[in-house]
Amino acid sequence: MRAIVTTGAEDLKTIEVAVPNAGPGEIRIELRAAAVNPVDSQTRRGNYHRLGWIDQPDGAGLGWDVAGIVDALGDGVAGPVVGARVVALHDRLDAPLRAFADYVVVPATAVAHIPDGLDFVGAATLPLNLSTADQALDLLGDPTGRTLLVTGAAGGVGGFAVPLAVARGWTVSALGRPTDTDFLVSAGAVEVLGELPSTRFDAVFDAAVLGEAAVVAVVDGGTYVGVVPPAMPEAVRGIDVQAVMVHHDGARLEKLLRSVARTGNEKEPLAARIAGTYPLTRADEAVAALDAGGSRGRWVLTFER
Repeated sequence: MRAIVTTGAEDLKTIEVAVPNAGPGEIRIELRAAAVNPVDSQTRRGNYHRLGWIDQPDGAGLGWDVAGIVDALGDGVAGPVVGARVVALHDRLDAPLRAFADYVVVPATAVAHIPDGLDFVGAATLPLNLSTADQALDLLGDPTGRTLLVTGAAGGVGGFAVPLAVARGWTVSALGRPTDTDFLVSAGAVEVLGELPSTRFDAVFDAAVLGEAAVVAVVDGGTYVGVVPPAMPEAVRGIDVQAVMVHHDGARLEKLLRSVARTGNEKEPLAARIAGTYPLTRADEAVAALDAGGSRGRWVLTFER
């Protein structure tokens, strides 16, 4: 089978390897689509190799978002059944094979059914972004009577964080572009800001990775949650500074997917947003399109069968 790996030297290599076996408690998935995320570009540039988080001299796998068909079940796994349409979050950064491959093996606990109303390409845009937004909100604590600022509020993670936070009971302000105002208001934001305000909020979810600049907007003793652990700003004024370490949770992801499927409209806040697709053989172009910026939604790799 084909797999794409990187040594962290700005390279993407397509290699031929044996199809992996599903071990105890694991599921093998035949890929149909895999989204390209900023973390993949960062991995290609060697960011996590330099941190010592990746130690794969012959190449580490890429891709966090898995969408495909269950191909085999390991010992002790009762379901989903072979042939089921599923997604999964592949959260092991230091893995020789990941979602940019014809087949991938993941823990059964990472897998969620794709509900009716979502195709493989749309479903592939969701596991990492949805899970990151939802798990980050857990770190912010009780929303009762509290205000929250979401930076990068129309981006891949922030675009989900706003409606999910509103649903939990936060009073949400959004930092985004003027062109995103209608989208963010429809998501439940009480205001859309074009720049960081001097007003201070009980909490900030910094999906845009603004760091210290975003901490300024947090009240004394408030909460700051980021999305890049190595880039956490300094804790000041009694502010609780954390970063989400996203992890797989198939059962939780499946509930979130059902909410996305119910919208059926890419313009809705909880919806799959797709910038475009590339075949796996053009993964380098997909990463370049991501790096070029300016697009809303995810670039998705598709697998010819």
